[in-house]
Amino acid sequence: MLRRVREWQRRRVLARHRIDDVAWAAVVERVPFLADLSEQERARLKDWTALFLHQKQIHGAGGYEVDEGTRLVIAAQACLLILNLDLDYYRDWVEVIVYPDEFVPQREYVDEAGVVHVVREPLAGESWLQGPVILSAADVDPAWHEGPLNVVIHEFAHKLDMLNGDANGMPPLHPDMEPEAWKKAFEQAYHDLRRRAERGLPTPIDAYGAESPGEFFAVASEAFFQAPHTLLAAYPAVYEQMRQFYRQDPAARSRAHG
Repeated sequence: MLRRVREWQRRRVLARHRIDDVAWAAVVERVPFLADLSEQERARLKDWTALFLHQKQIHGAGGYEVDEGTRLVIAAQACLLILNLDLDYYRDWVEVIVYPDEFVPQREYVDEAGVVHVVREPLAGESWLQGPVILSAADVDPAWHEGPLNVVIHEFAHKLDMLNGDANGMPPLHPDMEPEAWKKAFEQAYHDLRRRAERGLPTPIDAYGAESPGEFFAVASEAFFQAPHTLLAAYPAVYEQMRQFYRQDPAARSRAHG
Protein backbone atom coordinates (compact mmCIF):
# COMPACT_ATOMS: atom_id res chain seq x y z
CA MET A 1 0.00 0.00 0.00
CA LEU A 2 2.76 2.48 0.95
CA ARG A 3 4.57 1.74 -2.31
CA ARG A 4 1.44 2.45 -4.35
CA VAL A 5 0.89 5.72 -2.49
CA ARG A 6 4.51 6.74 -3.12
CA GLU A 7 4.24 5.95 -6.83
CA TRP A 8 0.98 7.93 -7.05
CA GLN A 9 2.64 10.90 -5.35
CA ARG A 10 5.59 10.74 -7.73
CA ARG A 11 3.35 10.63 -10.78
CA ARG A 12 1.59 13.77 -9.52
CA VAL A 13 4.93 15.54 -9.06
CA LEU A 14 6.06 14.57 -12.56
CA ALA A 15 2.81 15.80 -14.04
CA ARG A 16 3.55 19.27 -12.63
CA HIS A 17 7.34 19.42 -12.88
CA ARG A 18 8.40 17.96 -16.22
CA ILE A 19 11.85 18.99 -17.49
CA ASP A 20 11.81 20.88 -20.76
CA ASP A 21 13.12 18.77 -23.68
CA VAL A 22 15.52 21.50 -24.83
CA ALA A 23 16.93 21.89 -21.33
CA TRP A 24 17.34 18.12 -21.03
CA ALA A 25 19.16 17.90 -24.38
CA ALA A 26 21.60 20.52 -23.05
CA VAL A 27 22.24 18.34 -19.98
CA VAL A 28 23.08 15.31 -22.14
CA GLU A 29 25.48 17.49 -24.12
CA ARG A 30 27.20 18.75 -20.96
CA VAL A 31 27.48 15.21 -19.51
CA PRO A 32 28.82 13.22 -22.47
CA PHE A 33 28.59 9.72 -20.96
CA LEU A 34 24.81 10.08 -20.64
CA ALA A 35 24.71 9.57 -24.41
CA ASP A 36 25.50 5.88 -23.78
CA LEU A 37 22.18 5.40 -22.02
CA SER A 38 19.34 3.83 -23.96
CA GLU A 39 16.31 5.95 -24.78
CA GLN A 40 14.37 4.19 -22.02
CA GLU A 41 17.18 4.80 -19.50
CA ARG A 42 17.42 8.48 -20.39
CA ALA A 43 13.66 8.83 -19.94
CA ARG A 44 13.87 7.22 -16.51
CA LEU A 45 16.84 9.40 -15.58
CA LYS A 46 14.91 12.48 -16.64
CA ASP A 47 12.05 11.49 -14.32
CA TRP A 48 14.43 10.79 -11.40
CA THR A 49 16.07 14.17 -12.00
CA ALA A 50 12.74 15.99 -11.85
CA LEU A 51 11.81 14.18 -8.64
CA PHE A 52 15.23 14.88 -7.13
CA LEU A 53 14.88 18.59 -7.84
CA HIS A 54 11.42 18.55 -6.28
CA GLN A 55 12.78 17.01 -3.05
CA LYS A 56 16.18 18.67 -2.71
CA GLN A 57 17.30 22.27 -2.46
CA ILE A 58 20.27 23.27 -4.62
CA HIS A 59 21.53 26.75 -3.88
CA GLY A 60 24.69 28.78 -4.13
CA ALA A 61 27.13 30.01 -1.49
CA GLY A 62 30.07 32.41 -1.50
CA GLY A 63 28.21 34.80 -3.78
CA TYR A 64 27.44 32.14 -6.39
CA GLU A 65 23.96 31.88 -7.94
CA VAL A 66 23.09 28.45 -9.33
CA ASP A 67 21.49 28.64 -12.77
CA GLU A 68 18.93 26.12 -13.97
CA GLY A 69 21.36 24.36 -16.29
CA THR A 70 23.82 23.70 -13.48
CA ARG A 71 21.04 22.48 -11.20
CA LEU A 72 20.02 19.98 -13.88
CA VAL A 73 23.61 18.82 -14.51
CA ILE A 74 24.14 18.18 -10.79
CA ALA A 75 20.81 16.42 -10.31
CA ALA A 76 21.17 14.24 -13.43
CA GLN A 77 24.60 12.97 -12.39
CA ALA A 78 23.39 12.35 -8.85
CA CYS A 79 20.44 10.35 -10.17
CA LEU A 80 22.61 8.31 -12.54
CA LEU A 81 23.92 6.43 -9.49
CA ILE A 82 20.39 5.42 -8.46
CA LEU A 83 19.03 4.94 -11.98
CA ASN A 84 18.08 1.32 -11.24
CA LEU A 85 17.72 1.74 -7.47
CA ASP A 86 15.36 4.26 -5.91
CA LEU A 87 15.27 7.91 -4.91
CA ASP A 88 14.92 6.79 -1.28
CA TYR A 89 18.66 6.02 -1.37
CA TYR A 90 19.04 9.80 -0.95
CA ARG A 91 16.77 10.01 2.09
CA ASP A 92 17.29 11.94 5.34
CA TRP A 93 18.92 15.03 3.86
CA VAL A 94 17.70 17.85 1.63
CA GLU A 95 20.44 20.28 0.62
CA VAL A 96 23.12 20.68 -2.04
CA ILE A 97 25.36 23.71 -1.59
CA VAL A 98 27.36 25.00 -4.55
CA TYR A 99 30.38 27.29 -4.25
CA PRO A 100 31.77 29.08 -7.33
CA ASP A 101 35.11 27.25 -7.03
CA GLU A 102 37.09 25.26 -4.49
CA PHE A 103 36.09 26.07 -0.92
CA VAL A 104 38.30 25.96 2.18
CA PRO A 105 36.63 24.51 5.30
CA GLN A 106 38.40 24.68 8.65
CA ARG A 107 38.83 21.45 10.62
CA GLU A 108 40.34 20.59 13.96
CA TYR A 109 41.88 17.29 15.02
CA VAL A 110 43.78 16.07 18.07
CA ASP A 111 47.03 14.15 17.53
CA GLU A 112 48.36 11.29 19.65
CA ALA A 113 50.06 13.76 22.00
CA GLY A 114 46.79 15.55 22.64
CA VAL A 115 47.72 18.60 20.61
CA VAL A 116 44.88 20.29 18.72
CA HIS A 117 45.65 21.12 15.09
CA VAL A 118 43.64 23.42 12.80
CA VAL A 119 43.67 22.46 9.12
CA ARG A 120 42.41 24.50 6.17
CA GLU A 121 42.46 22.55 2.90
CA PRO A 122 40.81 23.51 -0.41
CA LEU A 123 38.14 21.05 -1.56
CA ALA A 124 36.05 20.58 -4.72
CA GLY A 125 33.40 18.58 -2.91
CA GLU A 126 32.29 17.26 0.45
CA SER A 127 29.47 15.11 1.85
CA TRP A 128 28.18 15.24 5.41
CA LEU A 129 26.47 12.37 7.20
CA GLN A 130 22.73 13.22 7.12
CA GLY A 131 23.78 16.71 6.01
CA PRO A 132 24.38 18.55 2.76
CA VAL A 133 26.44 17.71 -0.28
CA ILE A 134 28.82 20.59 -1.01
CA LEU A 135 30.19 21.09 -4.53
CA SER A 136 32.37 23.44 -6.55
CA ALA A 137 30.54 24.84 -9.57
CA ALA A 138 33.83 24.86 -11.47
CA ASP A 139 33.98 21.07 -11.17
CA VAL A 140 30.44 19.85 -11.83
CA ASP A 141 30.75 19.51 -15.62
CA PRO A 142 32.67 16.31 -16.45
CA ALA A 143 33.42 17.56 -19.97
CA TRP A 144 35.72 20.18 -18.39
CA HIS A 145 38.11 17.58 -16.97
CA GLU A 146 40.47 15.01 -18.42
CA GLY A 147 40.12 11.40 -17.30
CA PRO A 148 37.53 9.78 -15.03
CA LEU A 149 37.26 12.67 -12.56
CA ASN A 150 33.74 13.52 -11.45
CA VAL A 151 33.13 15.39 -8.20
CA VAL A 152 29.34 14.94 -8.37
CA ILE A 153 29.49 11.16 -8.71
CA HIS A 154 32.23 11.07 -6.06
CA GLU A 155 30.25 12.96 -3.42
CA PHE A 156 26.97 11.20 -4.10
CA ALA A 157 28.74 7.83 -3.90
CA HIS A 158 29.77 8.92 -0.40
CA LYS A 159 26.08 9.55 0.34
CA LEU A 160 25.24 5.96 -0.63
CA ASP A 161 28.17 4.68 1.42
CA MET A 162 26.94 6.66 4.44
CA LEU A 163 23.62 4.81 4.49
CA ASN A 164 25.47 2.35 6.76
CA GLY A 165 26.93 5.17 8.89
CA ASP A 166 30.36 6.61 8.10
CA ALA A 167 31.80 6.39 4.58
CA ASN A 168 33.85 3.21 4.93
CA GLY A 169 33.59 1.69 1.46
CA MET A 170 30.78 -0.69 2.40
CA PRO A 171 27.35 0.64 1.37
CA PRO A 172 24.26 -1.43 2.23
CA LEU A 173 24.36 -4.34 -0.19
CA HIS A 174 21.35 -5.97 -1.81
CA PRO A 175 20.12 -9.25 -0.28
CA ASP A 176 21.39 -11.24 -3.26
CA MET A 177 24.95 -9.91 -2.86
CA GLU A 178 27.69 -11.57 -0.78
CA PRO A 179 29.45 -9.24 1.69
CA GLU A 180 32.57 -11.41 1.71
CA ALA A 181 32.91 -11.17 -2.06
CA TRP A 182 32.58 -7.37 -1.81
CA LYS A 183 35.19 -7.14 0.95
CA LYS A 184 37.66 -9.37 -0.87
CA ALA A 185 37.37 -7.50 -4.17
CA PHE A 186 37.67 -4.05 -2.61
CA GLU A 187 40.42 -4.87 -0.12
CA GLN A 188 42.66 -6.37 -2.81
CA ALA A 189 42.13 -3.46 -5.18
CA TYR A 190 42.52 -0.84 -2.44
CA HIS A 191 45.83 -2.31 -1.30
CA ASP A 192 47.05 -2.47 -4.89
CA LEU A 193 46.18 1.19 -5.42
CA ARG A 194 47.91 2.16 -2.15
CA ARG A 195 51.03 0.22 -3.14
CA ARG A 196 51.17 1.93 -6.51
CA ALA A 197 50.57 5.38 -5.02
CA GLU A 198 53.19 4.95 -2.30
CA ARG A 199 55.80 3.85 -4.84
CA GLY A 200 55.00 6.66 -7.24
CA LEU A 201 53.78 4.24 -9.90
CA PRO A 202 51.02 5.03 -12.41
CA THR A 203 47.56 4.24 -11.01
CA PRO A 204 44.68 2.96 -13.14
CA ILE A 205 42.18 5.14 -11.26
CA ASP A 206 42.67 8.40 -9.35
CA ALA A 207 45.32 7.91 -6.66
CA TYR A 208 43.11 9.80 -4.21
CA GLY A 209 41.29 6.50 -3.80
CA ALA A 210 44.30 5.28 -1.80
CA GLU A 211 43.43 7.70 1.03
CA SER A 212 40.90 5.34 2.65
CA PRO A 213 38.43 2.55 1.77
CA GLY A 214 35.66 5.17 1.64
CA GLU A 215 37.59 7.30 -0.86
CA PHE A 216 38.40 4.19 -2.87
CA PHE A 217 34.69 3.40 -3.23
CA ALA A 218 33.94 6.97 -4.33
CA VAL A 219 36.83 7.09 -6.82
CA ALA A 220 35.94 3.64 -8.17
CA SER A 221 32.36 4.87 -8.62
CA GLU A 222 33.66 7.78 -10.70
CA ALA A 223 35.51 5.34 -12.94
CA PHE A 224 32.59 2.89 -13.04
CA PHE A 225 30.31 5.46 -14.61
CA GLN A 226 32.71 7.68 -16.53
CA ALA A 227 35.52 5.29 -17.56
CA PRO A 228 34.05 1.80 -17.07
CA HIS A 229 36.49 -0.01 -19.34
CA THR A 230 39.41 1.36 -17.34
CA LEU A 231 37.98 0.05 -14.07
CA LEU A 232 37.00 -3.27 -15.63
CA ALA A 233 40.51 -3.83 -16.98
CA ALA A 234 42.28 -2.82 -13.76
CA TYR A 235 39.99 -4.25 -11.10
CA PRO A 236 37.47 -6.65 -12.68
CA ALA A 237 36.26 -8.01 -9.33
CA VAL A 238 35.49 -4.48 -8.11
CA TYR A 239 33.69 -3.74 -11.37
CA GLU A 240 31.56 -6.87 -10.93
CA GLN A 241 30.58 -5.92 -7.38
CA MET A 242 29.67 -2.42 -8.52
CA ARG A 243 27.67 -3.85 -11.42
CA GLN A 244 25.64 -5.81 -8.88
CA PHE A 245 25.30 -2.92 -6.43
CA TYR A 246 24.35 -0.19 -8.92
CA ARG A 247 22.44 -2.69 -11.07
CA GLN A 248 24.03 -1.18 -14.16
CA ASP A 249 26.72 -2.27 -16.63
CA PRO A 250 28.26 0.90 -18.12
CA ALA A 251 30.99 -1.02 -19.98
CA ALA A 252 28.44 -3.12 -21.85
CA ARG A 253 26.30 -0.04 -22.37
CA SER A 254 29.14 1.94 -23.97
CA ARG A 255 30.07 -1.02 -26.21
CA ALA A 256 26.47 -1.27 -27.40
CA HIS A 257 26.33 2.48 -28.03
CA GLY A 258 29.65 2.45 -29.86
